[in-house]
Amino acid sequence: MNLSPRRHRLAAAASLALLACAVHAQSSAPATPNGPALTIEQSAQPKPSTRPKPITAKAASEPAPQPSALTADLFYEILMGEMTARSGDPGSGYALVLDAARRLRDGKLFQRAVEIALQSRSGDAALAAARAWQEALPTSRDARRIELQILIALNRISETVEPLRAEVAATSQIERPLLMAVIVRNYSRAADKKLAASVVEQALVDELKNPTTGGLAWATVGRLRLNAGDASGALEAARKGQEIDPSSDAPAALALEMIDPGQPLAEPIVTRYLNNNPKATPDLRIAYARALVEDRRFNDATTQLQAVTTSRPELAEPWLLLGSLQMQAKQDAAAETSIKRFIELSGSRSANKDADGDANDAADRKRGVSQAYFALSQLAERRKDFTAAERWLARVDGPDELVAAQTRRAALLARQGKLPQAREIIRGLPERTPDDKKQKFLAEVQLLRDAKQYQAAYDMLAQASVAAPDDGDLVYDQAMVAEKLNRLDDMERLLRRLIQLKPESQNAYNALGYSFADRKIRLDEARTLIQKAVQLAPEDPFIADSLGWVEFRLGNTAEAIRILEAAYKTRPDPEIGAHFGEVLWSTGQKDRAVTIWKEALLSDAENETLQETLKRLRVKP
Repeated sequence: MNLSPRRHRLAAAASLALLACAVHAQSSAPATPNGPALTIEQSAQPKPSTRPKPITAKAASEPAPQPSALTADLFYEILMGEMTARSGDPGSGYALVLDAARRLRDGKLFQRAVEIALQSRSGDAALAAARAWQEALPTSRDARRIELQILIALNRISETVEPLRAEVAATSQIERPLLMAVIVRNYSRAADKKLAASVVEQALVDELKNPTTGGLAWATVGRLRLNAGDASGALEAARKGQEIDPSSDAPAALALEMIDPGQPLAEPIVTRYLNNNPKATPDLRIAYARALVEDRRFNDATTQLQAVTTSRPELAEPWLLLGSLQMQAKQDAAAETSIKRFIELSGSRSANKDADGDANDAADRKRGVSQAYFALSQLAERRKDFTAAERWLARVDGPDELVAAQTRRAALLARQGKLPQAREIIRGLPERTPDDKKQKFLAEVQLLRDAKQYQAAYDMLAQASVAAPDDGDLVYDQAMVAEKLNRLDDMERLLRRLIQLKPESQNAYNALGYSFADRKIRLDEARTLIQKAVQLAPEDPFIADSLGWVEFRLGNTAEAIRILEAAYKTRPDPEIGAHFGEVLWSTGQKDRAVTIWKEALLSDAENETLQETLKRLRVKP
């Protein structure tokens, strides 16, 4: 073919434009017709190998490539389409590129036409290009996927049933989990989320009936129902999914997200799966254990973590979680063994590097190891081995963790009577932000309070309050120290000042009401104050403890027991235990009271309220 110099230059430029189109089509995220970028998903396809394929005899014998259908005129048309689209006339550019795509039957050119349409916010034109692409190349899954996403972006959800059904049918079983995740992500963006869930259910009708795919398919429908606010429908989907495929973890994972007192049927789906599948995915069991911890069901959480560490002892994370629970239960020897095992496994993983080399995972692991060092230091402190406690703290090396380590080191020194040195450590901490400065100040005040140097703490707080009279944290802390100094008028004045500054401060209402109740004065006002705190923080067990205590002072013993028992079950804190035990003791339930006090002593034998209660009632549990 003989080309004129001008036409030759245009053809070369068009070749470069085509190359740019190909690169652009693979990397860009074009805008949706009416707003944010629409990502052209390719994630359901396996990633191509980056390893070069060896040349085989068969490859060498393959027929030679056919001549390209790209003529000089088509080169020119593509170039003009790009230039026109970029010069402010995307409609004409789109038409030229789409015409070339049709004539060449080229997928990348069809995709470029879609992009030009989307960039000009013409959703209908983009959809026309995607459908033309499918008509020209019926086996192209990229064309179908892009059509689906455009339809969702245009909120034409009802039209996606058939293309989605075809996409699912074309996806291999091994790729189905990834495809279902993409379906949930894409359809969650629909404006009518209930319709989206219904449409996906219609498209997955064959999958829902299949014992091999039913669990995953029903979980997909359930997640979209949950996204639409239909929790009961989501739970029913999880139940159906488990019924048709008991070995699938997808229904259990969905149910796990819905575990809540208001959904009592969710947890049995999770436990049924775990009980019937001993080799269940460890991540699901660990997630269930975390949910149990949040619900303060520590014994049940420990059972789940022990199951994981038994079946998969090489996994690091569950050992740290198990050690933390054992530590809370005062099983110090077992806790130390578990936490050291976590450190050993984490060190081994760090040396060998993770299979995926994920930097985020490495950072999480480093934070976990620092947490383990803190826990081992605390265990050593419990047995009054301050040298070992200091040694573990010295191994913490993260920049954020170093501040916490220095704060703990200061607390260790204070416990050994070295308060001046402890204060110097706190004062030497860096001040990168105003908040750092404030936290340093409060940490030093806490050292003084722990050392029962209440007057020094009060003076520091009073001086700071002069400079920042409206700082609610300073006002509250000063009020609490005033109570320790028996300056009760000052405490009341400060708490009422805090209520003026922060009318939504439940701690201020609670502290003032509890103070009245504990001193058996102004009990009706005490109840009103604490009830206000309950309204502001209905789930707080310490505020519930105050309410139970004021009911006891008012003579409502049965109500007091009901409230305190619930609070203690939620949070078995020694101070709540002290109050609960005293109310039980007053009703003659002495054996039960002693049991509660023994539990509280195991948690914190030095708790002031607990010790005062036992001394006053002359009880030695």
